[in-house]
Amino acid sequence: MPIIKVEDLTHVYSQGTPFEKVAIDHISTEIHRGEVLGIIGRTGSGKSTFIQHLNGLLKPTSGKVYFDGTDIHATKETTRDIRFKVGLVFQYPEYQLFEETVFRDIAFGPKNMGLSEAEIDERVREAAYFADIPETLLEASPLELSGGQKRRVAIAGVIAMLPQVLILDEPTAGLDPAGRESILQKIMDYRRETEGTVLLISHSMDDVARLATRLLVFDQGKLAMDGTPAEIFERADELKGMGLTVPAATEIALALRRRGVDIPESIYTINYLRKLLLSLREGGGAC
Repeated sequence: MPIIKVEDLTHVYSQGTPFEKVAIDHISTEIHRGEVLGIIGRTGSGKSTFIQHLNGLLKPTSGKVYFDGTDIHATKETTRDIRFKVGLVFQYPEYQLFEETVFRDIAFGPKNMGLSEAEIDERVREAAYFADIPETLLEASPLELSGGQKRRVAIAGVIAMLPQVLILDEPTAGLDPAGRESILQKIMDYRRETEGTVLLISHSMDDVARLATRLLVFDQGKLAMDGTPAEIFERADELKGMGLTVPAATEIALALRRRGVDIPESIYTINYLRKLLLSLREGGGAC
């Protein structure tokens, strides 16, 4: 059984008004335990609306979302419980930080779960460790933090609830390369440690190509593609037709094929491309 099942999901904003907009249109898919699911699409394609349905922040106009076989909107208690099991980190962390100290911000979720003070303290410190937040920052005000530090605190606040599914909307947006790599590494460390499920929305095709085991491609509110990174990125021309980019390795491979180099269409990481080109050179191929 999938951990999350989405069945014919549609969401219409401002329904029945002149501003009516169909944000997602009859989406059906399944999300499996332990997978790293990348979600890509242009701005306005429906990605963020979709993920806000997965933990009940938005209610469908039509369709259903199931967690472990249970409709997440079956009762108010069910919906509340799901929000501890499906954690969502928004793109702009400053919208999630509102307490007086970093410690209290990270503790907000565990406190609402009804945990004891000792359990809350343990959860906060473990989550801070996973997110690479120094102990010295726990009593600081979130308002004093840098953009990267705020991102880490927002992630820690969700991790502290020990969700079975961790959803991150552009977790590295605006960060320098070192900061981006550090946060992505911590997310993957958490996933390996907990064997949880991770959903990653990103405009960085190189990041999702490297980390995701499966990709969903959204286009104009519809699910346009669903497959492994190799299956998705070999359809580079279709992705570009949707206004998306492709990983640097895919772009280089396309250029080499146009020059007559016999390499497959399903290249999407630099490491794979490097190994392939070295093997062609050693074998006397046209490289």
